[in-house]
Amino acid sequence: MTAAVTSRRRTTALIGDDNTVVVAGKRLTWRTLHKLPQLPSPAAVLVDSGADALAAVRHHAVHGTELLVATQSRVDLRMREELGESGFAIVLPDGAVTPARLKRVEESGRAWLLTSGSTGRPKRIGHTLESLTTVTGDQPPRTWLLPYSPGTYAWWQVVTLSLTQADQGLVVIEPNELEEWPAVAAEHGVTAASGTPTFWRQAIYRDADALAAVPLEQITLGGEPVDQAILDQLREVFPKARISWIYASSEVGASIVVHDGKAGFPKSWLDREPDPERPVLSVEGDELVIRSPHHGAGLVGAVHTGDRVEYDGDRVLITGRLDTDEINVGGSKVSAGVVRNVLMGHPGVSWARVFARKAPLVGRMVAAEVVPNRALGPITDADLVQWCSTRLPDYGVPRRIKFLDEIPQKETLKSDV
Repeated sequence: MTAAVTSRRRTTALIGDDNTVVVAGKRLTWRTLHKLPQLPSPAAVLVDSGADALAAVRHHAVHGTELLVATQSRVDLRMREELGESGFAIVLPDGAVTPARLKRVEESGRAWLLTSGSTGRPKRIGHTLESLTTVTGDQPPRTWLLPYSPGTYAWWQVVTLSLTQADQGLVVIEPNELEEWPAVAAEHGVTAASGTPTFWRQAIYRDADALAAVPLEQITLGGEPVDQAILDQLREVFPKARISWIYASSEVGASIVVHDGKAGFPKSWLDREPDPERPVLSVEGDELVIRSPHHGAGLVGAVHTGDRVEYDGDRVLITGRLDTDEINVGGSKVSAGVVRNVLMGHPGVSWARVFARKAPLVGRMVAAEVVPNRALGPITDADLVQWCSTRLPDYGVPRRIKFLDEIPQKETLKSDV
């Protein structure tokens, strides 16, 4: 290891160094994770296993290196070239290193995240271990499931919690374990789990009984719009667990945390008095705007999130992305997210996606893809049209419904909604 690396001061006390880390069935600790080859800095470490990703983070925490960690599949050749031209050495899973094309001064302690790419190609957002560690109060002892793709913001949230807090173990779920994760979680005594709504829907859809066997005390949802149906389904499976949903992103950090079991957040949270530790939430037009103390490097002031909101009584609902959520049907506008929530409120629906489709005369019509709830028997498009007709204006009722056999899910645990 170079003198430049070894002379860096440790950036944080690794309180969680002796926490249990289960990867690929092996029971380790942060301290006993296998050692990576000598890492350059700045480095983009591309991984194909959770163990390598965690080892890279611990190396970063101890030595203060400049690090970007991501799965190899998320970083295509074009992005590797862009990273090299921005001063990053590329470290591949087999240990091969492609030197940076640009020599520059490293930003010691900088941790880079790639956005999810929902607005186009992923962007780099700079953080520090401190800005990524948003849970700082004392926590009860827990064993956390870690199903997220390495390097995503949600992944960092669980990782930093385990790295900086005592008695916060991790059970890493690799991609090939996603279909059977409840069995893995039950085997290792997982008591807390964070996942997208799609992640939780898939678990219920595949085997609700296996999910119920996991001794969960804390359930967290985020990364996608959170609807009332999935909150209610999780409450039914885990009547005693605390169920939380979090609005977070690489840009603004963890900005909204709700524990009351309801979709959306209270309207009274909008435009509250500024607080150094609390984000300020606003709505401009139909867009959620956030000023956050947990924002990424260089993002000062108001950040326009690109997420669309609607009011439902005293709640503010986040329904989807501005550029895809609104459907114009012959001059009448309807939220795809609202229609989706209505569909998923039907007991015979496990998942739904709503989108616009070209139509004569009105230009656009509402269409949907639906995964039926297998436990309740067959369902028809006529059933769903009737269900929607009593809950939506006529122009918002889906006129084309396609049934799917499985809930689609991306590497980020999200579905394309």
